[in-house]
Amino acid sequence: MRTEVLWILAGALTAGAALADRVVLNGVGPYQACEPMFEAVRLVLTQRGEPWSAAYVQGISGAAFRIAGICPCAPTCACAMSPQDLVKLFGYEVETVYVGADKEDVARRRPGAIERVKQELRAGRPVVVWHAFTNAEYDVVAGFDDDAGTFLGRGSYKGLDELAVADQTRCGDALEFCDALGLVVVGAKTGQFDPRTAELAALREAVRHAHTPPKPPDKPGGWAMQYGLACYDRWIAELRDDPKRKRGVGDSYCLGIYHSTHRAAAAFLRELKPWYPAAEKPLEEAAVCFGEEADALDACLPLLWWDSPEGPDVERNHKAAAALQRARDAYAAGIGKIEVALQAIDAVH
Repeated sequence: MRTEVLWILAGALTAGAALADRVVLNGVGPYQACEPMFEAVRLVLTQRGEPWSAAYVQGISGAAFRIAGICPCAPTCACAMSPQDLVKLFGYEVETVYVGADKEDVARRRPGAIERVKQELRAGRPVVVWHAFTNAEYDVVAGFDDDAGTFLGRGSYKGLDELAVADQTRCGDALEFCDALGLVVVGAKTGQFDPRTAELAALREAVRHAHTPPKPPDKPGGWAMQYGLACYDRWIAELRDDPKRKRGVGDSYCLGIYHSTHRAAAAFLRELKPWYPAAEKPLEEAAVCFGEEADALDACLPLLWWDSPEGPDVERNHKAAAALQRARDAYAAGIGKIEVALQAIDAVH
């Protein structure tokens, strides 16, 4: 894909004097999956001419099959790989520009990080930036306006129509959530992507993740992150069995991510079918299961989405638990079909 750069110059440009104070790259985004870690990488790689669909990237990154928590940080801290790992998987060099862990660190590092973003944009390359537009997620910065002091770009729930706009300094303002993780700068393509190896690794990791044993809390009455089926089981049990259970931030945020990423799982599995004829039938059956899971998660949106009452509401929670049980059963069935597919693939290799 050819990247068009729109330049608005800060006055007459003399040799080596003024730089553009506004640059906007055309054709970036919007997001096609509501996902905080890897869709940003896909948008940047699409600008480099890579053909991979949103569903495919969700699949090989592992995001299409993850469920953890349930807590607000789960979609960003319970991943199968990092965005940097995904960039490298596709054969590109990657540079990480950290912004800081505290206010003093941010004050020292942020100006250089902002200038690094502008260098890439002037060269026609969008940049993956933490907390540029959304809250504690990776976003895509596709432009800057120095007169306004802003970045322009895309995020999982920002910039879906027109480009999102936020202060350039916002990339250092995530400290109430986490470290200001900074930039993921995609460099030159120096390696080769091996799709078959990546696909099979993603399927095997999906099975492993789903069957992660329940983790006991560190102390009596404490809490521990759960993964895969164990996460579903606790989420369901909390809503079904605790009459004081309110709808929390973790419910709404995780639901918003997982109903989108697990919908992508179905499309990813169908993209794989032509490459694995021995497993075509179980891959299609798995895709059907993940579509059913996503439908059940969609049914939870009126019950657990951001605009639903916090409660406690026992009747609402029981309805949500029933929908999540359907989602859990479909997820388990889909993982079982992936196991069958892997057995069929292994039998012919």
